[in-house]
Amino acid sequence: QVHLVESGGGLAQAGGSLRLSCVASGTIFSINAMGWYRQAPGKQRELVAGITSGGSTNYADSVKGRFTISRDNAKNTVYLQMNSLKPEDTAVYYCCAHITSGHYDNTTPYWGEGAQVTVSS
Repeated sequence: QVHLVESGGGLAQAGGSLRLSCVASGTIFSINAMGWYRQAPGKQRELVAGITSGGSTNYADSVKGRFTISRDNAKNTVYLQMNSLKPEDTAVYYCCAHITSGHYDNTTPYWGEGAQVTVSS
């Protein structure tokens, strides 16, 4: 059993910053790619940023230059530093991690419960 728990969401003013964290716990052999997705009301869930186990990153065009994804492999944690926030960044942010629970197991994507981020203008 694996659990992902996000923290750090909340309310920010436009131009402000927030930092999201996501910790994976449970039966974990290895964690491959990790990422952050978001879903705004009435919209589909979209990828915000991803990071491989080796540290390579990718970002949605809408957040490039403003958001930074990082991870601490020793802590099974992924972070999303969000700067220069805009009202259109308002959404529920979900953490996703591709985890292998045993040496011979397949990699499975796990999701957190989501963290609300609200940016006021």
